[in-house]
Amino acid sequence: MQWFRTLATAVLVVTFSAVVDGEDWLQYRGVLGDGKSNETISNPNWDTNGPRVLWKAPTPLGFSSFAVADGRAFTLVDKSGTEHCIALDADNGKELWSTPLSSSDYNSGGGNAGAPDNKGGDGPRSTPTTDGKYVFVYDSHLKLTALDAKTGQQIWQRDIMTEHAGRNIKWMNATSPLMDGDRLYIAGGGPGESMMAFNKNTGELVWKSGDEMLTHATPRLATINGKQQLIYFMQSGLVAVDPENGNELWKSFFKFSVSTAASPVIENDLVYCSAGYGVGAGLFKVTGKSEPDEQWFKANELMNHWSTPVVHNGHLYGLFEFKKYGDAPLQCVELATGEIKWSKRGFGPGNCILVGETLVVLSDSGEVVLADAKPDSYNETGRKKVLSGKCWSTPAYSDGRIYVRSTEEAACLVVN
Repeated sequence: MQWFRTLATAVLVVTFSAVVDGEDWLQYRGVLGDGKSNETISNPNWDTNGPRVLWKAPTPLGFSSFAVADGRAFTLVDKSGTEHCIALDADNGKELWSTPLSSSDYNSGGGNAGAPDNKGGDGPRSTPTTDGKYVFVYDSHLKLTALDAKTGQQIWQRDIMTEHAGRNIKWMNATSPLMDGDRLYIAGGGPGESMMAFNKNTGELVWKSGDEMLTHATPRLATINGKQQLIYFMQSGLVAVDPENGNELWKSFFKFSVSTAASPVIENDLVYCSAGYGVGAGLFKVTGKSEPDEQWFKANELMNHWSTPVVHNGHLYGLFEFKKYGDAPLQCVELATGEIKWSKRGFGPGNCILVGETLVVLSDSGEVVLADAKPDSYNETGRKKVLSGKCWSTPAYSDGRIYVRSTEEAACLVVN
């Protein structure tokens, strides 16, 4: 069954305008890019054996996550020095096709960091986006490519570096294409075209705007105070533009240092952002003015690095602290104040999503952990060691299954 998915609260309405299957996970951090699934986990209380592992498959190198649609799971890997987009059969993990992209040259060994016993694995960072018919990839060298979801055949390609005076960054691109309706939103172009919208069916440029420098953070769409806006986290800070034409709506300075990798988090009229390398985290209230009101800023605290939190009922849940490989905590943070409500160490810079009322957390060592999304205390309901290798990717959830991957392998867990 296909249907429109809409997430609404009293003040904020976030709408994904394409018709989608409610069981699909179409892009980085889900249909709306907020890390949430409308499904529920019927039995989150795992026994000592944990859920059944339906399949495992090789996923050599990198930190790309899964997009899942129409029985296929898509991710990026490195094969013999070239990034590939691969499609796996969602029922058995068999590789259906593999399409080469750009070279896997990242100009730095930063992606090989990790815990003393879990290093290496540098590779593709971006996550594919799909509508079931096409797969859209924004690779490390700023090439935006549309592939046939069934065959992997290239439909169209735009080279942002050569066609739009692209400006790549240290460790190369990690952002993923943001899809809404017939449009794909990306960043990375030169002066006057640093933020762009493309028609997903034809590759035609819809609009270009701004003179902003790219970060590793994927943008978000939201409707705040009745106004739809596209929020980028650029090197100058938060930049919101009209998704129809790219006109700037508001802007807020936020310090940049080396790399900004976690995406903005939005609840009602509040926008949270965080960065590592001695920066910290802040909360901003969008008012309709050219600059939002800063609610709080915590220097060198609440650093998510690349681990974008989820927000639920006024609280953030995610992996915090900077470069604490193998040990960084899962924390609950009150959004309005930045106060830490609880903290559980031992996760490292992995990632988490929210399925119903349950947190699904992937540690950097390959454990899948379930916990209640409640601010009163940490309550873990399940834990299973699933993957070898290093896990800096984000879980995906579709049709009662958890899809996770590492720098070595992927796994599909049946939880419903």
